Amino acid sequence: MAKSQKKKKPYNRPAPAVPSVNPSTQRSPEKAAGNANLILIAGLVVVLFLFGYFHLLVLNQMTDLSNGLTMPDQMIGGYSLEHVEALRQAMDADAAGQLNYVHKTAGLLFPLFLALITMLAVNINTARGLGRWILWVVPMAFAVVDLWENRAIDALFIGTLDPAAVSLASTLTTTRWILLFATAAILFGVLIASFVRTFREKWELSKRGLL
Repeated sequence: MAKSQKKKKPYNRPAPAVPSVNPSTQRSPEKAAGNANLILIAGLVVVLFLFGYFHLLVLNQMTDLSNGLTMPDQMIGGYSLEHVEALRQAMDADAAGQLNYVHKTAGLLFPLFLALITMLAVNINTARGLGRWILWVVPMAFAVVDLWENRAIDALFIGTLDPAAVSLASTLTTTRWILLFATAAILFGVLIASFVRTFREKWELSKRGLL
């Protein structure tokens, strides 16, 4: 008798292992937008704190060192040569150094944070194109003029007082306030427009029964 031949079973290769996916690493557009909005809210809180600390607290306290005279930074309409001369007479070297220190700390952080947060808000809530770049120009110009103004004001307390330097610093202060108001208008305008758009979208979805 012929030996019975066993049928060979086909060799099944094991299926390649599928790498496990961590659900926490998957970011939907909604989640990414939510994270950006959280950063935006935190940044806005920091900006409001720095504005209050710099303009409403520290610069107002500086009047204690200047016989009640207003700091140049606070004078929206600019200032005259006579006002700066009075400040130089009222403020000693320590007081002028304190103003310089304020400019290097809160006076530096506030314009940079405001410019960055405004540009982030524009980036999140506006489409790419020329319009976004136009809205970016204002906060960038504000930051540059603000930092330039700080240096110009500090220079007024060093050496001989130059009328041209006073005129330049005064012009920078007025320009800086105009750009500050424009930057704030862009920031809050973009945020309000985004809120209204989101509210309308959710309202339409709720009317269709999708929410």
